[in-house]
Amino acid sequence: MNIHKAHKIWIEQCDAAQTIKARFGLTATFEYLVGEKLMSFAGAASRHPDFARELPRFVSEVRNMFTPDEIGAQLAQIGRSQYEGNVDVLGEDHDLLREGPAAVAEFVQQFMLVKELLTAPMLGTS
Repeated sequence: MNIHKAHKIWIEQCDAAQTIKARFGLTATFEYLVGEKLMSFAGAASRHPDFARELPRFVSEVRNMFTPDEIGAQLAQIGRSQYEGNVDVLGEDHDLLREGPAAVAEFVQQFMLVKELLTAPMLGTS
């Protein structure tokens, strides 16, 4: 993996999000871009330096695509959905729960990181 590939991945995902927003609206766009793509990218960033170097740029672009109020409301909805989903599917067929407590803990940690990055008053770069 190289930094150019990591950069290209998030650029393509942000471009796709623009199409989703035009066709399906804010919630679908946020679920796709943040709930799926940014969460996955943050997970990859914890294991791959190229993704870690690109994560601040990806987060910055996401912050530019949504207002702070939209981000707050959508993150709250994702948090509620994940909580309700985890509670409702105990004993049912759910990938995250099937993988065990470590997978759930990793998801929660990634969600909290993404939430912090998206809602921080200012992003620092160094």
